[in-house]
Parts: sequence; C-alpha cells; structure tokens
Amino acid sequence: MALSIKILNSVLILFALYMGIKQGIAMISGKAELLQLFNKFDVGKNGVFILGVFTIIGAVLVLIPKTFVYGNFITAAGILFIIALELNHKDLKGAAIELPFLALSLVILYLQHPLAKS
Repeated sequence: MALSIKILNSVLILFALYMGIKQGIAMISGKAELLQLFNKFDVGKNGVFILGVFTIIGAVLVLIPKTFVYGNFITAAGILFIIALELNHKDLKGAAIELPFLALSLVILYLQHPLAKS
C-alpha cells in the first residue's frame, strides 16, 4: 500500500478512536443530552451505558491489526443501531447526521489497517 494512503488511513483511525472514546465516555458517564436522546427511543440509562462500553471497545479494537475488522464491525453496528432508532422515529435529520460516521468506519475498513502485513 502506498505510504500516503497508510498515513491517511492512520489519521482516519486516530480520528475514529478519538470520536469513539469521546462518545463512549459521554455515554458511560450519562450526559444529560445523550440520555434525553436515547430516552425518546425508550433506551434507558443502563442501555446507554452498555452502548457506551461497546463504543469504546470497538474504537480500541480498531487500533490492533488482528482485531481491526471486529472493531470496525462493532463500531458500524452501533452506528447502524442509532440510525435504525432514528428512522424508526421518522427522524431523517438525526439519521443523516450518523451517516458520515458510518462512512468513516467503512472507508477505514476498505483501506485496511496500515500496520497489517500484506
């Protein structure tokens, strides 16, 4: 893989890691705006906590070449879950906000881990 693509993908992975940990910590700590968002989907505080734990796990697993695919799967599944909840409540704007994060996960997966053996 070309060096510039490896560098780009490394930056994308670090961005996804930052976003995943930031969002996961916000979910685990029970930020009021997140609890309010998930309450409209009938997801309680414990559900938000569990989703936050899986968000952090997925973000960290993306860093490791052997668990890269699993981390992306967990991340994409969490994003798809939120999109499905948004669409179930006919909130197209909320679902559209999540699409770039799903695309980021898919692009990272397509470019593969920069440290993986070819």
